[in-house]
Amino acid sequence: MISQLTVFLENDKGRLASACRVLSDAGVNLHALNLADTADFGVARVLADTPHAAAEALRAAGYRAMVTPVLAVRVPNVKGGLATLLEFLDQQSVNIEYGYCFSVNPEMAIDVLKIGEAEGIEAKLEAAGFATVSPEEVYQLDC
Repeated sequence: MISQLTVFLENDKGRLASACRVLSDAGVNLHALNLADTADFGVARVLADTPHAAAEALRAAGYRAMVTPVLAVRVPNVKGGLATLLEFLDQQSVNIEYGYCFSVNPEMAIDVLKIGEAEGIEAKLEAAGFATVSPEEVYQLDC
């Protein structure tokens, strides 16, 4: 599992820009960002180089931020790559709460998934030929 920064933002003009400025001023680099919204608020899910320091900087600036464990898996960047991973997780009875994907290069993508309790799932994925992403590959260990 890796650590994802989760930030709750009022759905007002400039709030995302302001949060990103707080992170920049704190020396935090963002690697991926996914934003979901409702009428009243947004949820920014971020892979950052120092997720715990990022959460602390945002909280100090008045934002509601936390670090969330998520599963990150490399998949071939081809049609059906995500489907194959999701089918395997379904066979393991893994509940997926949310997810997002991003391409790393033309051959590989990374799927980031917030999952329910799934003891030993990383070992099962590795045994089935999937490559999980380690924390050291995404960010500095800052906790």
